[in-house]
Amino acid sequence: MSESTAPASPVVLETWFDLQCPDCFKALDDVRALREKYGERLDVQLRHFPLAKHKHAYAAAQAAEEAFAQGKGWAYTEALLARTAELGERGEPVLLEVARELGLDAEEFDTALIDGRHLLTVDADEAEGKAVKVTGTPTYVIGGERLDGGQSQDGLRARVEELADRLLADA
Repeated sequence: MSESTAPASPVVLETWFDLQCPDCFKALDDVRALREKYGERLDVQLRHFPLAKHKHAYAAAQAAEEAFAQGKGWAYTEALLARTAELGERGEPVLLEVARELGLDAEEFDTALIDGRHLLTVDADEAEGKAVKVTGTPTYVIGGERLDGGQSQDGLRARVEELADRLLADA
């Protein structure tokens, strides 16, 4: 590939998260490092997999989708994951507080949670997650390979980098 040729399509890294999951918060370090290393060559996509044991995760997923609609999806996701314990204790008010702190339209968040405008997206992600055998969070899917971080995240970033490097070399 010559220098003037446009880069190939980015490699897609799907990150299956439950936004009330402390392990997903820990996984953000890996996500940030991967973004820094690959930039636009790696398209990191948030996919929702709210676990039944986290009673506010489903609403949190809808709130994150509203944040994406308002242009600050990853900033919201990161801020919310930093407050998983508080979300567990206080519930939905935390979703609106995080939106306000980031300068988002909290009233629109409240309306979105009431009218369910993001339910289909969250439900579709959850169904697709089950189809690709996501059982816990965080889970990564890159190049058709599923990497489960729900038990241990040790070595996951290295494995994602290995797969990304191979996929980018093949592009």
